[in-house]
Amino acid sequence: MPTSRSQPDRSHRGRTRPGIALRRLRLSWIRLTQPVLGPFRRRWQRSLMLRTMTITGMVTGFMILIAGVFILTSISDDLYSSRRDQALQDSARATLAAQRQIDAWDTSDGGGLSQLALSVRRTVQDTSASQLVYLRRQAGQPADPVAPQAGVTSVMLQDAVSTELSRAALDRDTPQHWQAVTFQTEDGSQPPGIVVGSTLVFPGTAGNYDLFIGYNLADTQDTLSFVQRTLLITAAAMMAFIGILVWIMSRIVFRPIRAAADTSRRLAGGENDARMPSQNDEHFDALSEGFNDMADTLQARIHELDLLSEMQQRFVSDVSHELRTPLTTIRLASEVLQGSSEELAPGQQRAVEVLGTQVERFESLLGDLLEISRYDAGRVTLDTEPTNLVSLVHEVVDGLQPLSESLIEVRPLGGYAPVDVDARRIRRIVSNLVGNAIEHGEGQPIVVTIDSNAAAISVAVRDWGVGMKPEDVEHVFDRFWRADPSRKRTLGGTGLGLAIAQEDAAVHGGILEVWSRPGEGSNFRLTLPRGEAIESFMSPLPLVPDDVEPEAGDPQKTGGWLRRPGRRIRRGRR
Repeated sequence: MPTSRSQPDRSHRGRTRPGIALRRLRLSWIRLTQPVLGPFRRRWQRSLMLRTMTITGMVTGFMILIAGVFILTSISDDLYSSRRDQALQDSARATLAAQRQIDAWDTSDGGGLSQLALSVRRTVQDTSASQLVYLRRQAGQPADPVAPQAGVTSVMLQDAVSTELSRAALDRDTPQHWQAVTFQTEDGSQPPGIVVGSTLVFPGTAGNYDLFIGYNLADTQDTLSFVQRTLLITAAAMMAFIGILVWIMSRIVFRPIRAAADTSRRLAGGENDARMPSQNDEHFDALSEGFNDMADTLQARIHELDLLSEMQQRFVSDVSHELRTPLTTIRLASEVLQGSSEELAPGQQRAVEVLGTQVERFESLLGDLLEISRYDAGRVTLDTEPTNLVSLVHEVVDGLQPLSESLIEVRPLGGYAPVDVDARRIRRIVSNLVGNAIEHGEGQPIVVTIDSNAAAISVAVRDWGVGMKPEDVEHVFDRFWRADPSRKRTLGGTGLGLAIAQEDAAVHGGILEVWSRPGEGSNFRLTLPRGEAIESFMSPLPLVPDDVEPEAGDPQKTGGWLRRPGRRIRRGRR
C-alpha cells in the first residue's frame, strides 16, 4: 500500500515573517526616536508636574483646535453661502435684462443677430457684478448660417465650464444652474469661483443659447485667509497664555509637595531639625503639622536609639576591658599550673589543659568583641599600604595548612599587582574564610582562587563540605550564628569571625558573598575595588562555581555589577 507522507507545516513560518518584520520596524523606530524621546520619556516617568502640564496643554490645545475648526468652518460656510446667493441673484437679474433685450429686438433684421449677441454680452456685463461672460449656442440644434457664434470675455471662464454644467443648462425646468470651480489665471494662481448657467432664447432660427457668468471669489478667499491667520495667532497666544497659567498654577500646587520632599531629603541627610514650613492652606497645613509631628517623633526615637546604642557599645567595650585584668590573672595562673602539671594526677592535668584552651578562646572572644564595638561606634582606622594579595594568601594558607586534613590549593589567576589595603584586616578575612572551609570541609580539598580585572580584585575560597541550606545562607554573616549548633568546633572559633570579615570587607568598599548548597559545599567570594574613585565594579570570579549547575534562586554565575557600600571610616597610609 502506498504510504502517505506528511508535508512540512509552513503556516507557522509564514505567520512569523510579518511578526519579525514588525519587530524589526519597531526596533528601528525606537532606535531613531530614542535620542529625542528618551530624555523626555524618562522625565515623563519621574515628574508628576510635567505629566500634569502636558496633559492639560494637550486637552486645552485639542479644545482650541476643535473650536477654531468650528469657527473657521462656520465663517467659511457663511461667506460662501452669502456669495453664492449674491451670484445667483446677480445672474438672474442679468439674465432677465438680456432676455428683455432679445425680446425687444426687431426680428425682421436677420443680419443683426451677431450684433445682438454682442449687445447681449455688453448688457450682461453692465447689469452684472462680474465681467466674466460666456455666450454660446446650445448643442443639438440644426445648423443656422445666420446664428451668431460663441462669444467669451475671458478664456479662463470658457475653460472652467464643465460638461456637467453644460448638460444641466439643457434642463428647461430649472432656470439657473451653478457650479463651484477653480479658475486658471495667466499669472498661475488658482482662485476659487462660481459659474452660473442659464438659457437665453434668440429670435428666429437662431434657437437657444447658454449664458455662463463667472464670479471670482478671490476676495472671499483672502478674507478667509485673514480670518484663518487671525485664529491661528489667537490660538497661539491662548496656548502660550494657558501654558504660562498652567505652569504658574502647577508651581503653586506642587510647592507643598516640593517642600515635603526637600524636608524629607534633609531629614535623611542628617538634619534632625529640618521641618516642613506652613503653606497657608488648611489641607496642606494639616499635612505640614502631621509631617512635623512625625519628624519630632522620629527624632526622639532616633535619639533614644542612639543613647541605647552608645550605652550598649560602651558596656561591651567596658566589660571587655574590665575582663582583661581577671583574664590575665587567670591566664598566669593557668600557665603556672601548666608548668607544674607533671606533678599532678592525670585527671588534673586534663583539667589544666582544658583551662588553658578555654582561656585562649576567651581572650580571642574579647578581642573580637572589642573589634565589633569599634565597628558599631564607627571608630575604625585603616592603615593601608600596597599589598600583593597573592603573597598574602600564600602566607595565610601556609600557616593554616597543618590544621587541614587535606590539601589547600592556591590558584593565582591574577591579582599580582599591589593594591592599597589594610593588610592586617585582609589577612584576617582570608584566615576566617580558609578556617571556615577547614571547619566544614569534611576533609575534602580546598581551593583558594585569586583573580583581578581593571576595576576589582577577588579572592574565592571553595570547599566541598557539608554545605548549607538557602535559609542558612541568609544568616551566615550574623553574629554568633551557627548552621548546626550541635556541631563541634574544630578550630575553636568565637562565632564572630564571618561577621568581622564582612565588616572588614565593607570598610574597604568591598563585598563578601557566599554561595552554598547542601552536599556540594560552599564558595565564599571577597571582591575589593582597586581604588577609592571606583563606585561600581564587576567581580572577576564567579560566585556560583563552574563545577555545579545553577538552580532557581542562585545568583548570577558571572556575579553581575557590584556597588561599593558607604562606610564612615578614617583612612591612614603607612
